[in-house]
Amino acid sequence: MIEVKAPDDYSSVRAKKSVFLAGSIEMGKAEDWQQRIASALQHVDVLVLNPRRAQWDASWEQSIDNPPFRQQVEWELDALDAAGLVIMYFAPETKSPITLLELGVHAAANPEKLVVCCPEGFWRKGNVDIVCNRYGVRQVETIDALIKHTVHYVQGVAA
Repeated sequence: MIEVKAPDDYSSVRAKKSVFLAGSIEMGKAEDWQQRIASALQHVDVLVLNPRRAQWDASWEQSIDNPPFRQQVEWELDALDAAGLVIMYFAPETKSPITLLELGVHAAANPEKLVVCCPEGFWRKGNVDIVCNRYGVRQVETIDALIKHTVHYVQGVAA
C-alpha cells in the first residue's frame, strides 16, 4: 500500500489499483477513519488517496483566489476522478457537506466506482440512502465492510 495525502503528487506512483477516501474529516468531530482504512490495506498493492491533509489550516479563506485552499479542492477533485474506487464514510457526529457534494457529483456519473457507508444517526441518512438507491450506488453498514469491499476490489474478487 502506498498512501498519498493531499496535496502531494501521486502521478508517478504505480499500483495495480487506486482508492480515494471520501468522507467525514471535520476536525475534532470525526475519528481519523482514513488511518484505520490505510492500516487495514497496508499489505495490499493499492494507491490510497487520502484528502486528510497533515497541515490543514481552518483559518484559510475558502475562496478560489486562496492558493492553498484551491490546491486542496483541486487535488480532491482530481483524485476523485483518478481513483478506480471511491469509498465514502458519513460519520454520524458530523455534517460532512463536502462528502454530500461529492456523492451528488459522482452518484449519477460513476455509481459503479462508489461504495458508501452511512450509519444510523447521520443527519441526512435518508437523503444519502435515496440517492444511492436511485443511482445504484453500493452501500455497506460499517467501516469494516468498507475495508472488506476495498480489499476485494484490490484483489479482483467480486464483493
